This record gives sequence, structure tokens and C-alpha cells, in this order.
Amino acid sequence: MTGDSGGFDPLSFLEAAVAIPSHPDAGVAEMRAFLVETLEDHGVEATVDEAGNVLATRDGKTDGEDASAERGTHYVLNTHIDTVSPHVSLEIGDGEIRGRGSCDAKGQVAALLAAFLEAETTNRVTLAITPDEELLSTGAHALVSHPDSPVQDADAVIVGEPTGLDVCTAAKGRFEGTIELSGANAHAAEPQSGVNAVAALEQVLGALETFDDREDAPPAHPDLGPAALTPTVVQGGEATNQVPDRVRLTIDRRSVPPETAEEFERALVAHLEAAVPAEVGVDFAFTERPTPFLEAWATDTEAPIVDALAARGSGEVRPFTAATEASYFAAHAPTVVFGPGVLADEDGAVAHSPREYVETAAVRMGAEAVKRVLELS
Repeated sequence: MTGDSGGFDPLSFLEAAVAIPSHPDAGVAEMRAFLVETLEDHGVEATVDEAGNVLATRDGKTDGEDASAERGTHYVLNTHIDTVSPHVSLEIGDGEIRGRGSCDAKGQVAALLAAFLEAETTNRVTLAITPDEELLSTGAHALVSHPDSPVQDADAVIVGEPTGLDVCTAAKGRFEGTIELSGANAHAAEPQSGVNAVAALEQVLGALETFDDREDAPPAHPDLGPAALTPTVVQGGEATNQVPDRVRLTIDRRSVPPETAEEFERALVAHLEAAVPAEVGVDFAFTERPTPFLEAWATDTEAPIVDALAARGSGEVRPFTAATEASYFAAHAPTVVFGPGVLADEDGAVAHSPREYVETAAVRMGAEAVKRVLELS
């Protein structure tokens, strides 16, 4: 279906979208219905899959053209409709739209939707809008996992996030898990008769500091810099006069390509086992979740989508500083992160903050940049 923009106004859409709560407590049903209705009002058939993803495709064919006619580039445009809590009410300012989701990521929905509807192109374009990005990415994971997903044959993916219209070609991954040390209880008056799991934390913390100095550690990424490993939460001990037999330490890993979750786990356990006394047991488990962690990813900066979008956006090419569902898409096609708005400005946090906003001019510029890329032959 070719679609008909019918005078689509991304700013009017964005104002209406920001007014609709779509944080975890409210859910995304109302926002999703509004998006589907908007697409159908502009002549585009939209579907909602079992995971709650909104999908729409323009095949680039003209009326009467053979369905088997070869098309050009297949672009996938992705972003999400859920937000973090709490809801922040819509405000219209001087050149700004404020409120929860204005830049993360309903501003992205507005820009990508405008490009999708307005582009005069013979390329195939798929709009794929996901729920649950801010929590577990169940929508995006289902989308890339299904054998009939439009992502499977994508030539390029643009993921909408607030980048200040910079083109982002890489991001660190994020893993979370718990190290559990096991020892043996004893009376604190006779500590030598037990194995103190809490005391073994000294060796573990030291080992975490040296983890990325080992010979087989991945080198620092040329754009993202080094990986980071941070202890965040510790739990252990049950009585003040007892040698503790268990301690749990939660860690946060910010990975860089090409490290995978499996490689990280294997290397971490071996490094820790070498550091602690033999009588202390070491176990590690990732935090349970129904979807894979967002792993580090990088797209070749020479990929055509990078040059094409950079020439029409701000011109800057850089890494993205937050974890993103681009991690899932990058395994299938060259992927970039791009969109209006910023995560933070000179006054502090913007996305996920009470002062969340997006500049209206940036929304229009982002829409125009993506539209022009979609129109390339």
C-alpha cells in the first residue's frame, strides 16, 4: 500500500500522543490504538502482532505493477510507544513540546511516521513500533525472532531515539547478574572453624577491578571506549555473631563489541575462581528475564545508511550513550540510531526526567531527513 500523508502533521500527532499516558501502570493499549487509527486514517493498513507490535508496510509498487517486480532498498523504521513512569502532562511551549514521552520516544514515532507517510519512494518501507522497550523489550525480541518478520530481509534499520539528529552507529551492551559466594557457618568466636563468605568479597572486588586487564579481555572499542564492570548491591550474613556462609553481589556490565553475554559469563567465572580461596564456592547467574540482554553492537560507519542519514541530519556520527533495542536489529541488518531530542542538555537530564521536552523544529527536521533517505533510489 502506498499510503497517503493527507496533510499529516507530526506536531499535532505528537501533542495528542504525549497527552496519552503509556507508562507501565497505564499500559500502551490507548496509545497503540491511536497509532493504528492514525495510520488507517491516512490509507495505510496496520496490523498488531501477538507481541503488541504495530506493523505497516509500503511496498513501493505503483498501481497495476506486477507484484513480483523487484524493489530497491528495504528500510525498517523502529521506535517504541511505551514510556517510563510517572506520566508528565503535556505542555506546549515556545518551540517545544513538553511531557512524558515527548522525546523518548513519541517524538521519534511522530518523525518516523511522517517520513513513512510522506516519502515518495519505490523502496520498500516497514514501520515497526514496539511496546515494552523501557522494561524487557518483549516486543522487539518477538519481532526479530519470528521467521516471517519483516526485519529478516531488511537492508537497513533506523531506530528512533533522542540523538540530537546525530547518527549513532554503536552502543554498549548491558548485562546484570549476581555472584554468589558460598562458605561454611561457624561461631564468630571460632572463625577459623568456618569459611567466611563475606570476607572472600575482598578478593572478589579486587578481581572485578582487574577483570578487563586480563590477557584475553576485549580491547577498548575505538568509539565506545573500554567496557565497565561495576559492583552495585551486596547481601550477606544472617546473625552478628555467626560466620556467614553466603554472600551475594550484584554486578552491572557495560560491554563493548565483540563481547557477548556468554563470553562474559565464562570469562568472569574463571577469573573469580582463580582469585578466591579454594574452599570458597563461586557461582554466577544472570538476572532472570524473558528476553536476551541488550548486547553491545556496532554498525560499519561506511555503511550506506550511515552516510545517507548523516548527510541529511546533523552530520555528526557517534556512538549512542544508552542501551537500545538497536542491539536486536543490528544482528540482522546495518542499523543506526537517530532522532530529535536529547537524553540530556546543559541543564541536566531531559529524557526520563520531569522536564522532558523536544524541540518542534527538530521533530520536523528529523522527519524530513528520514523521508529524504527513504526516497533515495
